[in-house]
Amino acid sequence: MSAASDNSDVVPQRLPLSTRELVIEVPGRADGRALDLTIAPGSRWGVLGPNGAGKTTLLHTLAGLRQPRRGAVCVDGQDLRRLSRRRIAQRLGVVFQERHDDFPATVLETALIGRHPFLRSWQNESADDVALAEQALERLDIAHLARRQIHTLSGGERQRVSIATVLTQSPGLWLVDEPTNHLDLHHQVAVMALLDEQASKGQAVVMCLHDLNLAARWCDHLLLLYPDGEACWGPRDAMLVTSALERLYDQPLATAWIDGAAVFVPRSP
Repeated sequence: MSAASDNSDVVPQRLPLSTRELVIEVPGRADGRALDLTIAPGSRWGVLGPNGAGKTTLLHTLAGLRQPRRGAVCVDGQDLRRLSRRRIAQRLGVVFQERHDDFPATVLETALIGRHPFLRSWQNESADDVALAEQALERLDIAHLARRQIHTLSGGERQRVSIATVLTQSPGLWLVDEPTNHLDLHHQVAVMALLDEQASKGQAVVMCLHDLNLAARWCDHLLLLYPDGEACWGPRDAMLVTSALERLYDQPLATAWIDGAAVFVPRSP
């Protein structure tokens, strides 16, 4: 007779992020479809939709910065509402679309903010923390700006500092609102490659994007948010359906193929 299997020591898989019947709070809009998302380690999710569809609101809700209308967000299997802000910051990093530099600080000091969730009260950053920040600045091609005051930077330089700060933090989950905002073409590709690299190391990445072709190239899953609250999601290739994308953006599209990948181009009505 074979022995019965003992599951007492089996630990359920902890996902970087999941949602249960989540409805985000958009004033004046009906509930729409509730989101039941499963963000696996190493996945690259793109959130697409027109202006006003709720992409930024969703990202802030996933980060615990806005309360949902209903439903729950779970990080590493735990309800976000039961975690302290410090615990949340140790698990997820956020790159905001809009930033306010209210206090004077250098670029290096700003990048070091990424280590603050791991420090005790009044504890200074260690040499290892500084090394992590310096490596992140180097990776984002802004090491030469380390001693510059943050408020003196261009929009694109400031965007790369924000990404370097989260890289210094090294979270298990990245929530990124328009990662290529203010960036020239070369740095757009470099930043997307960096996010892809983080996912290849097992971190999960959720990014709101306006550029449909960046999503088609760099994401493996897509979430389409419609202005009326409807949504659909799934593997990238299942979501890149021209008719669905035209309805999403209320814009006719032409499709071309370059190096074996689909490229979407607006066309005249």
